[in-house]
Amino acid sequence: MPHNIDIFDSTLRDGAQAEGISFSVADKLKIVKTLDELGVAYIEAGNPGSNPKDIEFFEKVQSLELKNARLTSFGSTRRRNTSVEDDKNVQSLLTAHTPVVAIFGKSWDFHVTDIIKTSLEENLLMITETLAFFKKKGKEVIFDAEHFFDGYKNNPDYAMKALKAAVDGGADCLALCDTNGGCFPSEIYDIVKKVKARFGSVKIGIHTHNDGGMAVANTIMAVEAGAEHIQGTYTGFGERCGNANLSTVIPNLQIKRAFTCIPEEQLKNLTYAARKIAEIANINLNERDPYVGNSAFAHKGGMHIDGVNKASSSFEHVDPERVGNKRRFLMSEVSGRNTILEKIREINPAITKDSEETEAIIQRLKELEHEGYQFEGAESTFELVIRKQLGKYKPFFELEHFKLMNEQPTKAGLSASALIKVKVDGTSEITAAEGDGPVHALDKALRKALEIFYPELSKVHLTDFKVRVIDTKSATAAKVRVLIESTDGESIWNTVGVSTDIIEASWIALVDSIEYKLLKELEKKMKVYL
Repeated sequence: MPHNIDIFDSTLRDGAQAEGISFSVADKLKIVKTLDELGVAYIEAGNPGSNPKDIEFFEKVQSLELKNARLTSFGSTRRRNTSVEDDKNVQSLLTAHTPVVAIFGKSWDFHVTDIIKTSLEENLLMITETLAFFKKKGKEVIFDAEHFFDGYKNNPDYAMKALKAAVDGGADCLALCDTNGGCFPSEIYDIVKKVKARFGSVKIGIHTHNDGGMAVANTIMAVEAGAEHIQGTYTGFGERCGNANLSTVIPNLQIKRAFTCIPEEQLKNLTYAARKIAEIANINLNERDPYVGNSAFAHKGGMHIDGVNKASSSFEHVDPERVGNKRRFLMSEVSGRNTILEKIREINPAITKDSEETEAIIQRLKELEHEGYQFEGAESTFELVIRKQLGKYKPFFELEHFKLMNEQPTKAGLSASALIKVKVDGTSEITAAEGDGPVHALDKALRKALEIFYPELSKVHLTDFKVRVIDTKSATAAKVRVLIESTDGESIWNTVGVSTDIIEASWIALVDSIEYKLLKELEKKMKVYL
């Protein structure tokens, strides 16, 4: 029967081991707050004795008042032939002052004899004595059975003895780890089922990696077999190919299988939390992530769009609003007239299918597409085009002029500078900025000038910049299409510009990005007043 599932997030520990990820202390504290607000049960925060950054983090995190999560420190069993009391790494876990400790130990005989080079008997003592030490200190203890599934397939008897040693030491939970990430769901199910039958009095957990692309499926199958504790990272990043993506696991179990993973009212914050954590980590959230990705509820084919408009369940497995996401209809050559009409009606509900306004908008879109514009993945520019045609657009600023200067060789990544002068409501502002290339410098200079009038732009920055040559036969005189992705840490939007001049194309997309953000902020204010 469905019941509560403990969500154990390892973004700050396993996630920090991902290529290209480096958290500051401030980053870690922000992620702790985000995960706690979401309602996860455990937050694994790292090893307090591993480096000065983690020492500082554990000192500062004590001041946070967590509402839902139990902070967890992470470390290994004692070293071979060393007493627990003399092992500095074990002792350092006490300095974290966390109510929970996660201890990993070897359960694969190959790792015992060939990697840490000790006897099978000594390894079992290392597990039991380390866990017993923390239980005597009043800690909740989770045992991470490292390489458990490979160990079980190689020597099931010894893998089970490792778990028994953890139980003898007082483990509150046995987390079975697919450390190499190569198991199949059927293997996970069968092995977890056997562990559950053997150690039913202890909570069984699962920790999977995604090296075979099956971390989420393996996690789900472990729960089907009786696991009640799930370890993963919220956006799925981690060592090598990453960990089980909790932003996928949680809604799958809670919406599809009626388990309780987080408070029900927090499901609507799944997308927001994923984008916020990705923003803190300075990575782009995978747009095709289930439930929370930008493309998770994006429809392009005319038949699909028509079906969703008639009954959303025809092409959507869940309501996007339930997980805090939104439905998107992609503008393309296969979208159809009805799709364009739906977008028009979002701005003016009174517009009809055969009205003059609709015809004028369609004609303008055809003209732009002929020039090289492509609105698939640039819905923000598409919306601005519609507003301009309907007379529901007013520029937020006027460009007086800008100048760009390139410098070679580059110095410290700053290869260009921009000088820009803009006017807002009759007031001019001139400013300059350096950047890694002319577009970056222009972006920084523009926002720097406009932030004086619109402080909300301080949160906006570009997260992606793509250039596509449209007519390659024209060589250096070819038209280019520039697609810009922007974010304010909560929302993501895309704009497009086309020109034979890459700077002009970039400027068009950049202006649309700024104007779209300011337009949405204005709409928010108007709703408040209404």
